[in-house]
Amino acid sequence: MAEAGAGGAAIEAVVCDFGGVLTTPLMGSFLALQDAHGVSVEDFGEAMRAAAEEGGEIPLFKLERGEITEPEFLEILRDKLEPLLGHRPELHRFREAFFEALDPNEPMIELMRECRRGGRRMAMLTNNVQEWEPLWRTMLPVDEIFELVIDSGWVGYRKPEKQIYEITVERLGVPATACLFVDDLEVNCEAARDLGFTAVQYRNPEQAVAEVRKILE
Repeated sequence: MAEAGAGGAAIEAVVCDFGGVLTTPLMGSFLALQDAHGVSVEDFGEAMRAAAEEGGEIPLFKLERGEITEPEFLEILRDKLEPLLGHRPELHRFREAFFEALDPNEPMIELMRECRRGGRRMAMLTNNVQEWEPLWRTMLPVDEIFELVIDSGWVGYRKPEKQIYEITVERLGVPATACLFVDDLEVNCEAARDLGFTAVQYRNPEQAVAEVRKILE
C-alpha cells in the first residue's frame, strides 16, 4: 500500500519537473550559452536584473508564461547585454545551444516509468517556453510516461505560482494531498507543500530515487 501523503491520503499521482530532474543540471546549459555566445553567466544575470528593473519582472518569467515570444525575449536580452559587453550580441541558436547541453537523467526517467507501472497517475509540470516544446519533447519519452503535461508557456502561470499547481490537480482529477511532487528547486517544492502536496526536492539521482521510493512503498 502506498504511504500516506501530506494530508493522510494515499499517493495516487506523481507530478515531476522536467529540466534539472529528468535531465542533467540546467547550469550546463547556461555554461553552453556562455561558450556559444561569449557571454558569461554573470552578464546574463546582470542583463536579466537590468530588464527587471525596467519592466518590473525578469523577462525569462514572462517568456515562461507565454506573455512574450522568444524573439521578443532575445531582443530584450540583447538590449541589456550591449552596454555590458560593448557590442550587441547576436544570440544565434539560443534554444539549440541550451538543449544540446542537456542529457536525459536516466535514473529519474526509469523511476518515473516505475511509478507509472505501479498504477499511479503521471503528470509533468514544467516551467518552459512555447517555442522550445519541439526540442524538449524529442529528448525524453514524455508521452510514454506522462498522461498529462502542464507547461507554463501554454497555461500562463509558472512555478511557484499557486495557479499552476491548481491547474495540475484539476486536470488530474486528484486532490493535492494525494500527489507527490518532485522538483529541483526548493521554492517550487514549498509552494506545492503549501497547497497540500507531498514534495521531494531533487538534489541527485540516488537521494531522489530513495526518497520517492520510500514515500511510495
